[in-house]
Amino acid sequence: MSSKNIVPVIIGTDLNAYNVARAFHEAYGVKSHAFGRFAVSATKYSSIVITHLVPDLDKEGGERLAAVLDEFARSHPDASMPLFGCTDEYVSMIIDLAAKGRLDKRYAVPYTTPRCRDLFADKADFYAMCDKYGVPYPKTLIISEKSQLPINLSNEGFSFPLVIKPSSSAEYWRYPFDGMKKAYFAENQKEAEEIVSQIYASGYPGRVIIQKRIPGGDDKMRVLTTYSDKTGHVTMMCLGHVLLEEHTPKGIGNHSAIITEYNPALTSRFRAILDGEGYTGFCNFDIKFDEETGEYYAFDMNLRQGRSNYYVTAAGENIACIVVDDLIEGVKKPFHEVEKKVFWHSVPRGVVRRYTKDSELVASAHSLSAKGDAASSYMYAPDLMRSPLRLACVLEMGRRQYGKYKKYCKNL
Repeated sequence: MSSKNIVPVIIGTDLNAYNVARAFHEAYGVKSHAFGRFAVSATKYSSIVITHLVPDLDKEGGERLAAVLDEFARSHPDASMPLFGCTDEYVSMIIDLAAKGRLDKRYAVPYTTPRCRDLFADKADFYAMCDKYGVPYPKTLIISEKSQLPINLSNEGFSFPLVIKPSSSAEYWRYPFDGMKKAYFAENQKEAEEIVSQIYASGYPGRVIIQKRIPGGDDKMRVLTTYSDKTGHVTMMCLGHVLLEEHTPKGIGNHSAIITEYNPALTSRFRAILDGEGYTGFCNFDIKFDEETGEYYAFDMNLRQGRSNYYVTAAGENIACIVVDDLIEGVKKPFHEVEKKVFWHSVPRGVVRRYTKDSELVASAHSLSAKGDAASSYMYAPDLMRSPLRLACVLEMGRRQYGKYKKYCKNL
């Protein structure tokens, strides 16, 4: 397939979208079309992303998205269109539309089936799959309504502080409320009850996870990105050792700096789950190492490429090529696990140095940068050189990160 016929379509306009667009531009020299409800700095003024604003894109249970995609396909009759979603909700819509035959056949969808989505998307269901395949996860209590919480959590074997989070992220974000966070930390029984009540008061209908807090900071986290081909076999795995995460209320847990890491003893556990269930497409896992037990614990699984996916491309596995080769060119690839060590970051290196606790990781990041084995998502010269406004936007985003970390990372 000639690269001139590849027209990437991205649903979302955030850092995830820019990382995908950059991968396509690097590999094929093409611009991506990103559809979103509003403009976001991550893709604003970019010369490699054509942004289409659709305020009601997430409405009508996917019908609005279907109409947008159908109209776009008609206007590009000779294109092959890799289709990426940047949030759990958009990816779920894409999965449903593909399963129902509602998408033009020229869309290449790098995601799984409704069956696998229902096995993995909800955290409570994911933990059931972890039980099936012997993958450790933190001690967990699952509740389905606020009236269940008066259970004394200390008597259930929990110690404070503990973690509280919605089981279904896609559902949770449909019910916004003041003080909404991606995850919560409760210091005592009363706080735990108040958090759960607040979540359910918003109208959120799903389950809530109450979970043991694994000690350690951002630098104890790992992120694993995988791709399974259309036959249901894992062909790519890339593990990252997190140096730093975001700490804003709605961004907490998003990765800001990663060094790739090779640990097949760990990654093979997750490969077994994916191959065992015939999973297809991208996914990524959040994992944390517990120094007290020496164990790695699975936190959750996202049925898409992660927001920080450029760390994979920087390590030599361009995510655009992975999709085009599998779903458009029909190239069968053997399993490959990334061994190359690279440093990726989406915030300035000064922020990484200041707020990463592990001095050895900071030294490793500095060494990799000095050798040229480093990449920053936004510092893409072909984009910055073509658009002075883009350069100004990127510099301003970087400047603001210092203020955000100063405000939200006082304990780091």
